[in-house]
This record gives sequence, C-alpha cells and structure tokens, in this order.
Amino acid sequence: MQPFEEQEFTKKLNLNLWAKILKTVKKHNKTMLAVIALNIAIAFCDTLFPLINSFAIKEYVQNKDLPISFILLYIVLFLVQSLLIYLFVCNAGKIEVGIVHDIREQGFKKLQELSFSYYDKTPVGWIVSRMTTDVQRIGDVIAWAILDIFWSAAIIIFCIINMFILNRRIALYSLVVFPVLLVVSFFFQLKILKGYRETRKINSKITGVINESINGVKTTKTLVRESRNFDEFEVLTNSMKAASLKVMMYSAVYLPLVTVISSVGLAIVIDVGGTEFLNGVIDITTLYVFINYIMQIFEPVKSLARIFSDMQSAQASAERTFSLLEEEPMIKDTKGSIEKFGGSFNPKYENHYKLKGNIVFKNVSFYYNKNEKVLNNFNLKVDSGSKIALVGETGSGKSTIVNLICRFYEPVSGEIYIDGQDYRDYSQSFLHSNLGYVLQGTHLFSGSIKENIRFGKLDATDKEIIKAAKLVNAHGFIMGFENGYDTEVGEGGSRLSSGQRQLISFARAIISDPSIFILDEATSAVDTETEQKIQRAIEAALKGRTSFIIAHRLSTIRFCDKILVIKNGMIKESGSHNQLLKQKGYYYNLYTNQFIEEEGQRVLSQV
Repeated sequence: MQPFEEQEFTKKLNLNLWAKILKTVKKHNKTMLAVIALNIAIAFCDTLFPLINSFAIKEYVQNKDLPISFILLYIVLFLVQSLLIYLFVCNAGKIEVGIVHDIREQGFKKLQELSFSYYDKTPVGWIVSRMTTDVQRIGDVIAWAILDIFWSAAIIIFCIINMFILNRRIALYSLVVFPVLLVVSFFFQLKILKGYRETRKINSKITGVINESINGVKTTKTLVRESRNFDEFEVLTNSMKAASLKVMMYSAVYLPLVTVISSVGLAIVIDVGGTEFLNGVIDITTLYVFINYIMQIFEPVKSLARIFSDMQSAQASAERTFSLLEEEPMIKDTKGSIEKFGGSFNPKYENHYKLKGNIVFKNVSFYYNKNEKVLNNFNLKVDSGSKIALVGETGSGKSTIVNLICRFYEPVSGEIYIDGQDYRDYSQSFLHSNLGYVLQGTHLFSGSIKENIRFGKLDATDKEIIKAAKLVNAHGFIMGFENGYDTEVGEGGSRLSSGQRQLISFARAIISDPSIFILDEATSAVDTETEQKIQRAIEAALKGRTSFIIAHRLSTIRFCDKILVIKNGMIKESGSHNQLLKQKGYYYNLYTNQFIEEEGQRVLSQV
C-alpha cells in the first residue's frame, strides 16, 4: 500500500473555495442576511455617536446646558445599539453551531459512503482532525469573521461619506495611507497563509500519532518503546512549535504595522484639521468629528486585517475538509441498481430478496498497488450452498478473494457473477444485506450485548437475539453477567474477553440469516475448548448457505465441501479434505505438521 501523502493546495487566497463554503451553508442564508443587516445597522449607529457628541459639545459650550431631548435621544440610540448587538451575537452563534453541525454531518455521511480503499491510504488521525478542529475553525470564521466584514465595510463607507460632507480636503489627506495598508496586507497574507497550512499538516500527523499510541499502548509497553515513541512525538511537536511561532511572528509584525499606519493617518488629520481650525475654516466640533471618524475608520481596517488572517487560517482547514467532502468513492452503485434496490441511505427493502449464492470469478485481476498484483486472471466457480475453505500463506490473496465477493473492492479487470448476474448490477446495500461476515479482528460498538447482536438485524426480537447467541454457544457466558444481555460491552468491547467478543460478533452475523457467509479467521481469538463448542454450531449455521472460511487451524475446515490452497493469487490445490491428503502436497504437509503439534499439546495438557 502506498503511504499517505498530504495533498498540496493553492498558495493564494482562494475565492472559489470560499464561494463553495458559502454555498454549502446556504440553508443558513436567512440568518446570515439578518446578521449582515444587523452589522450594517450597528455600523450606522456607531457613526452617529460622533455627530451627536459634537452637537452636545457645541450646545454645552454655547448654552452651558444640554436639552432633555438630546439626553433621551442618546439613551434611545444606546439601547437600540445594545439590542442590535444582542441580536447579532445570538444569530452569529446560531450560524456557527449550524455550520459546524451541517459540515460534520456531511463529513460523517461521506465517511459511510467511502470505499475501503480510502481508509487503506488515509490515516485515522487525518480524518479525525478534519472532522473536529478544522470544521470548528470554518464555523468560527464564517460566523464571527467573514460576517464582520460587512460591519467593517459599512463603518468605513459611512465615515468616509460623512467626512467628505464635512470637509473634502481633510478627508482626502486622511485617506492617503490606504494604499500602504493594501501593500502591507498583500505581503503578509501570503506568509501567514503558508504558515497556517504547514501547522495544519503537522497537526494531522500529531493526531495520527496520538491515535496510534492509544490503540497500541499494550504493544508499546511490551516492546519497551515508550522512550522511542516519545522521541518521535517530540520531533513532530517541535516542528509544530517552530511552524506556529513563525506564523505568530508574522501576525505579531502585521497587526502593529497596521496600528502604526493608522496612527500616521490620525496624525495627518490632526495636522491638516488643526491648520483648518486655526484658519477658521472649521470649528472645534468638526475637528473632533474628524478625529473620531479617522479612529473609527482604522479600527475596522485593523479588524479587516484580523479577519484576513483568520480567513487564511480557516482556508487551510477548509481546503482539507473539502478534500474529504469531495472525495469520490472508488466503488459506486449504478443508476439502475439504485433505482431498483435503493442506495446505502435509502434502501428499497421491498425490492430486496434472498440470493441463492452461486458465485463465479471470471478472469479476475486485482491489485492494491499497481506494482504488486494480488490476483491475476483468477477463475473460480462456487455452487449455491457450498462450503469453501481458503488456505495459504499470509499475503497469498485469501482475504482479497472474500473482500471482492463482498464488493468491499472491485476487480481491476474481469467479472464476478452472483446468481448469474454481474454483481455490480446489485446495489451495495442489497448485496451486503445478503452477507454475513465475521472478521478476525472483531469490533463491537459501545452499548449493550443485546444492541450489538441486533446490529445484524435491526428489527430482531429478543427471542431471535437469544436464539442466535445460543447457536454460537454465547448464551451461557452472557447470562453469567449480572445484567445478562443488557451488559455494557465498553468502547470497542473492552469489557469483554477477545473470545467473548468473537462469539458476539458471530451471533451478530448469524441473526441476519445471510445467503453468503464469510468467516475470516473467525475462531482465532477463542481457545481450543471454546472452538470445539462452536464448531458444531458453525456447521449447523452454514447449512444451505454459500460459505467461505479462511482458517489457520486446518482441523476446523475438514467438513468443508472444497478446500482451496491459494498461493500468489492462484489456486495451487483444490479438493475435499480427504482428497487433498491423498495428494500429499502443500495441504498434506501443512495439516500433518499442525496435527502433530496439536496432539503434542493435548498430551502435555493431560500430564
């Protein structure tokens, strides 16, 4: 399998990406329009205060008193602005929560649709990082940063209009620093965006390492790798620290520069406006208004600089999040199969039926990596109800064969037929509803034993659950728990032994009454005594079903109709247990060696 490579993205502010993001959150359009209107209204109120204050100064200087109407107007304006800010915060909060909810929902749905090949090449840490911190970052920026652009723009526009109305000459002088601000912003945005991309990339690797460390904590301790793991983790965190500090340095220089330029603009207003005041062109209240407006103008300019930095940070998150949302599954249902059987999220159960289980591989070739073929022109015919065992060395192609049958992967070339029909004509949901699969590395979901067994058949009654558990000899140990079938299994089944987890997963597969049954080293996690107990149950459960069994212990597959010895993706030997023993080939040698070993262990256990 090829190692995962982080995708590189555009190094410029991507307006198309932001248009895509806003399109994704279009269900919040009404709330966003309301927030935009509130921002503009707040900005308008902000620009009224300097005018009202100048009137108050003039009145007080001339009359040594303020009219009650002015005081009431001031109070009303303050209350209106407070109400507008309250409504803005409430609605912006709704947008943030709604966007995060929607994108995570889309992402989770996409993860259910993606094929196994995506998970083969993509680290879990990368996916987790996209669905958590990156999505939250997008929600924060849209709700609180991008929508603030309208407040900033409105403040600037209202202030400039009022300034030109009051005195065109002073207004023109006060705006000469704007081109400098644009040049500074253009330079720093490239540096900051590049830095944020690098930190997000390293953060994905750190999340992946943490995930692996938690899942492999037992292996770490048994191999005494604590120090080595820490050293590797320290390298990543130091890289993250260096990249983050670099971004902070650019941001630390950028924002003070904006402040300095703003101060220069204020100094120009004081100089030009002071001269105009001394020459009698304007009065003191006009100069006061200009000073307030220039301070108000540069405040949103600094805010725009912050918003710009936030957008740069969020773009790095958005690029990676959308690379997940736009990932196309390698395996897709045809339009016809969806119309007939429904898709994964809208199955048409009324059109589902039980397959017979006749399976044919016709010149099937497959590889995970182009340079390493697993199957090459593989052919196989299996009659309905047959029990087929697959034997061979690790990497010979056994699991690949059953994964192709399940359509977890599709042939690179060739066809697979089920009941005489190309299995790509069936929808995945229909095909999987006819499958029962017990894996070597079993996984249980958080919840009770009853809930986990019911995953195999969501409408199963309690009686059906108990019947399935009894069939695999799981009922006894389940009733040994204080809460019986209501016992919580813990995360991933951590409260149960590996053998107990395996038996529950077996009951989960049996309860759906599948036409095709796959056992991939299904008894590897149980001891010999437990294995013997469920062996008879397995044989009974597989009656009438097309079954594929991958087993390391050859004693468990003697009852199979046909045993296939797979080597380098090809069938080297084929026949029943007795037929293969008579051939005295690979299977014979493997079986006799295992038999001698098992008999030796049995004798020793009786001593």
